[in-house]
Amino acid sequence: MGKEWDIVEVLRHSRHDWLNKLQLIKGNLDLNRIDRAKQVIDEIVIEAQHETKLSNLHIPLFAALLLKSNWENPSFRLEYEVLFDPDASKINDLAVTNWTTAFFGSLNQAIEPYQENNLSITIEPQSDGVRFFFDFSGIISNRELMEIFLSDKTVDLSVKEFTETELSLELFMPMLKNNSL
Repeated sequence: MGKEWDIVEVLRHSRHDWLNKLQLIKGNLDLNRIDRAKQVIDEIVIEAQHETKLSNLHIPLFAALLLKSNWENPSFRLEYEVLFDPDASKINDLAVTNWTTAFFGSLNQAIEPYQENNLSITIEPQSDGVRFFFDFSGIISNRELMEIFLSDKTVDLSVKEFTETELSLELFMPMLKNNSL
């Protein structure tokens, strides 16, 4: 997770992702599956809109973590959604990035690799801070490791559900006071 990405690596991965998406559209068009090709295009548009909203939250370290996550975390697939609030408050970018990096690391160690493991993050900016909803579905093979990680009381974290196949968390990051980091 600590790998430094240079611009060439980022562009290489991004280009690879775009080529995969274009091949998926082309393949569906070649098979005369026009509706599926349109659906793929719609999914790409929604993904791009969420990337834009994420970039506009002014938490660049966290945004970079999410944008490169699927390149760095082969054990689970990440999707995210940003519920945009133009009056959202500023939060501690480093704190939420460090916590999420640690969460990704623990999750990677606790889940069964090569399974259908998916993590969805919903980001809900509010006037007093930002709420992050983490919803995992897959196979958690090391529950104890996750329990230890989740016992951290230094953040405002609420565990909503925790089974061998699901984990739902809510993390609240309060507004920064006096624009301090």
